Amino acid sequence: MSKFSPTRYISCVEHIDLDALWAQGKRALLFDRDNTLVPRDRTTAPDAVCAWMDHARELGFKLIMVSNNWHKNHVARSARELGMDYIFFACKPLPFAINYGLERLGAKADESVMIGDQLYTDVWAGNFAGVETILVKPQTHVDMWYTHIFRIFERRALAHLECEE
Repeated sequence: MSKFSPTRYISCVEHIDLDALWAQGKRALLFDRDNTLVPRDRTTAPDAVCAWMDHARELGFKLIMVSNNWHKNHVARSARELGMDYIFFACKPLPFAINYGLERLGAKADESVMIGDQLYTDVWAGNFAGVETILVKPQTHVDMWYTHIFRIFERRALAHLECEE
């Protein structure tokens, strides 16, 4: 896998097998917020995502939200509701916020996974930081205007990848 592709491509966060990740030695999960955990057109995460997050905590995963969203109050509220720490205005794809998140969690890169809905921000930042990456399909088609532009190129880049259900 290249530095520019995700380790895995899955239809949605709640379809990621947490038990399998734990069995593989993964202990820390880093998440994007918008359209990964919380749909861009909502203020709260869907019930299925909340239940999945509860299972992650039950297993003992260390969790942190690493969001490019610059609205601290939005990111903080979502992180609090989902029971995790957060970093806002992360400037992904630069890996600095991922590295800082690992430091705050006390986690090593090889035991961590970055999960997000954007190839050019979430996946690249995770890959550049040396963590495994899981790309999920966005929860909604509502996005920032500039994200719509990135999605055009993203579709072309992902055309060769099969999305796991």
